[in-house]
Amino acid sequence: MFNNKKILIALTLYLTSLFASNTLGLKLMPFVFGTHLSVAIFFFPFVYITTDVIAQVYGKKLAKDFVFAGFLSILVFLLYTFISQITPWSADGSWAKDAYNTIFGISVRMSIASLLAYVIGEYQDVWTFIFFKTKTGGKMFWLTSNLSNIWSQFLDAYIFMLVAFIGIYSWHTIIFAGLAWWIYKVVMGFLYTPLSYIYIYWLKKGNESSTN
Repeated sequence: MFNNKKILIALTLYLTSLFASNTLGLKLMPFVFGTHLSVAIFFFPFVYITTDVIAQVYGKKLAKDFVFAGFLSILVFLLYTFISQITPWSADGSWAKDAYNTIFGISVRMSIASLLAYVIGEYQDVWTFIFFKTKTGGKMFWLTSNLSNIWSQFLDAYIFMLVAFIGIYSWHTIIFAGLAWWIYKVVMGFLYTPLSYIYIYWLKKGNESSTN
């Protein structure tokens, strides 16, 4: 039997990390060799970690349900954003207009790029994780999770870069910007691996009927 309360908490962490990445991730911080890094790097690994952990403990079906929940949440959020953008401003609130429009005025193309990258990357992560889990007998989570993460994060990075920026930036810029973002996310996912084991232990505790 599934522990519904723990699953609800895991889903909350998953969706919160997803929305934090898509909103707070607008902030860039300086990184090595004059490059820049989105603060989303601290939140986004929890998105992929959570689906891997859920797949490890409860199986593929529930992990795919998490991805679907994230997909619907993004769609609804985009609808809400569109509504908020087309409604008029009152005079008393106009002091925040420019900053508000800058932060939430995401173009349709960028929104589509983000949504496509998320859905394809996340579903591939679940599928790849299950594939490697089967090959390893479910006994090497750290390896299974990071192998699936390498592939899915590659898809996520380059689908977003291609859909969002092809025809705007040169191929050279797209390739190297995507490469940097992919490496950053893979490294952070690897560093977060110990948290995954704590996550798995917490979900399994008192739940011997979970899928292994």
